[in-house]
Amino acid sequence: MQPFGFATAGRIVFGRGQFVEAAEMAASLGRRVFLVHGASGRHIAPFLEAGKARELEVTCHACPAEPDLSLLAVALTVARNHGTECVVAIGGGAALDLGKAVAALLPAPGDPIDHLEVVGKGLPLERQPLPCLAVPTTAGTGAEVTRNAVIGVPEHGRKVSLRDARLIPDIALVDPALTDGASRAVTLGSGLDAVTQVIEPYLSTRATPLTDAICRSAIPKGLKALARLMATEDPDARDDLAYTSLCGGLALANAGLGAVHGLAGVIGGAVPTAPHGAVCGVLLPHVLAANRIACNDKTRFDEVDVAIRAALGTSDLARWASDQGLPSLSAMGVTPKMHADIAEAALASSSMRANPAELPVGRLQEILAAAG
Repeated sequence: MQPFGFATAGRIVFGRGQFVEAAEMAASLGRRVFLVHGASGRHIAPFLEAGKARELEVTCHACPAEPDLSLLAVALTVARNHGTECVVAIGGGAALDLGKAVAALLPAPGDPIDHLEVVGKGLPLERQPLPCLAVPTTAGTGAEVTRNAVIGVPEHGRKVSLRDARLIPDIALVDPALTDGASRAVTLGSGLDAVTQVIEPYLSTRATPLTDAICRSAIPKGLKALARLMATEDPDARDDLAYTSLCGGLALANAGLGAVHGLAGVIGGAVPTAPHGAVCGVLLPHVLAANRIACNDKTRFDEVDVAIRAALGTSDLARWASDQGLPSLSAMGVTPKMHADIAEAALASSSMRANPAELPVGRLQEILAAAG
């Protein structure tokens, strides 16, 4: 067995109804709290009420969109003026990424771009980040246990990562009840992202026995939960999809991803309005097909196919997702003229390093064309 490591949050709390403990958890990290939340902020009222009883001084900051350098700069200024001692992020992947980035960069000297991959210097953090509590309200990114924060850099037309093992939140609190009632489109897109993030690490060149154990059980569980939620609202399925999302975060933080996310990151920078989960979902079946052709050992691809067929009643994931309402790439604003540049830029993505096969630019362009 090859040596491997595994990094994750200092504490993970999972369970329906556990959000009531969030203020107490935050109080254990610091009294002056910088609270990052999604655009709606619909889950923050109970936290604020409980925080008053614990004498927390909370400054709220909305993350209205996927974070870019300008949004990050504003958030850092507000957090600095508050005298922030800890960061709490409650929301989808965008809010969690912004919260993690603020926690990491508030103590750091220098320009934030110096720490970004690809477009910056990729410098490691010089100082320990502020304590961070992450509470996801969608089941998709697994950002509550990942070691990176995705930041858009509009002038480069890219979304890149701020990456350091210390970005993993101190506490990850996953309450599936916070995802109840999410719209069909959000559930489909974020759910396909969650499924992608247990499939790609399982096929990764960096997979380990520990990430394999996590992914093997999560792949069928996530697919079945997503299929159930496309048919009806079901709290048990919400629980399973939230668990799959958590597993995906654990796995990708330690085994990496692949070409789906390599392409999706570039697309997100080029077309910021394209929902990340939907982009991953529409790319996944075509990347699976390309990787299967390129790899000699088909065993794991066969296992994934069996799980897809058992959960969805078909092995045609692309058709199934389309039937559920998943848009094509072109419907999300990705035009054929953009394919060559996207494919070329994706080769430089950190996600591509763990892809199970080397996919040349031409094959990546074929994947983009197949995804519409």
